[in-house]
Amino acid sequence: MPGPYDDCMDVTDFCVVEATTYGYRPSLGASGSFIAIFAACMGIQLFQGIRWRTWFYMSAMTLGCLGEVVGYAGRVIMHDNPWDEIGFQMQICCLIIAPSFFAAAIYLTLKHLVLTFGPEHSRLPPKWYTWIFIGCDLFSLILQGAGGGVAASASDQSTQDMGSNLMLAGIVWQVLTLIVFAALAADFVVRASRARSNLTLHASELLRSTKFRLFAFGLVTAYLTVTVRCIYRIAELAGGWGNEIMQNEVEFVVLEGVVIVIAVLCQTAFHPGYCFPQMQPQNRVSPKGIMGDKDISDSEMTHHNVSV
Repeated sequence: MPGPYDDCMDVTDFCVVEATTYGYRPSLGASGSFIAIFAACMGIQLFQGIRWRTWFYMSAMTLGCLGEVVGYAGRVIMHDNPWDEIGFQMQICCLIIAPSFFAAAIYLTLKHLVLTFGPEHSRLPPKWYTWIFIGCDLFSLILQGAGGGVAASASDQSTQDMGSNLMLAGIVWQVLTLIVFAALAADFVVRASRARSNLTLHASELLRSTKFRLFAFGLVTAYLTVTVRCIYRIAELAGGWGNEIMQNEVEFVVLEGVVIVIAVLCQTAFHPGYCFPQMQPQNRVSPKGIMGDKDISDSEMTHHNVSV
């Protein structure tokens, strides 16, 4: 920390906890609980990804969970010593970027929803959703990662502020991406709902299934919680280092920790491999129809005869 506390490396009578960036000792109970939850979800996601061969979804979710585990491990270190630079670097870098991977997993689903329920109702070709939103998410990830690295290794206030601004720009970009994604997804849902009578038998049956409805519920919940977390982070970073929001641990635990736990639990419990089989390679909709479904009629297959 710049200023009179430059040489502080441990808590002393002069280097008090209140003078640190966060102004508190991170809760050991909260951090330990989050580590346990995210580690468990990471293991389950690995199993589910291998079981249903949802490789990209698995990669995004496991990387996100790993980032959360490392980040909260950094906060465990900071509980013992709030001045610890390694712990600070671990948590600021990993916790700032990890939710971007969960957002990427959300983005991956829209292409397959569009292919399943009618590409003709979409404003964009299905394959564009993956390229556009994963590309935007990657750009956000780069900004946040670079900003976190600069802030964590900063030796003066101006450099630390530059890192904070980069992180802020990355999160603002992420929120804008989430808003555009929601707008396009909502537009597709409205247009497809108006033409529900034209859905294929396969799509109609899927829409009525409890598993798919749980998947849709989990997807919307994950989207909302990730968005809430990003908005909180914008407010936190906009106030500068050591501001009132940044030094409120309860708000951090709830709006950074709990909301992301809810997102990951939804994405794990209502996994697309089980609830939305069209994301499995053998069941994906192709330009020739629904692969693996031998009972689809020629007329139904024609409904999906579009370019992927």
